[in-house]
Amino acid sequence: MKPEDLPIETKLIQLAEEASELSQACLKLVRVHHGDTPVPEMDAKMHLLEELADVALCSKVITSKADDRIVKGIMMQKELRWEMRLNESQTETS
Repeated sequence: MKPEDLPIETKLIQLAEEASELSQACLKLVRVHHGDTPVPEMDAKMHLLEELADVALCSKVITSKADDRIVKGIMMQKELRWEMRLNESQTETS
């Protein structure tokens, strides 16, 4: 059996669990940067990358090629909007 063959509910549950673990890995790396945990930075960074890979894999299993194109388009729009907001914020503080 391949992951693609699993019921959508099972795939969505897996994605939610992995997304939660990604959130925790992000927070751990922030704590490392603040000196609030003895975890080495490289360990926290590797854990973050592992969780990013897990989320990416779940996303790949859930989306079709058509969905993937839509997601990439949305990502491009969001990246441009993010850059615009950063530029606006920089202009306001200057």
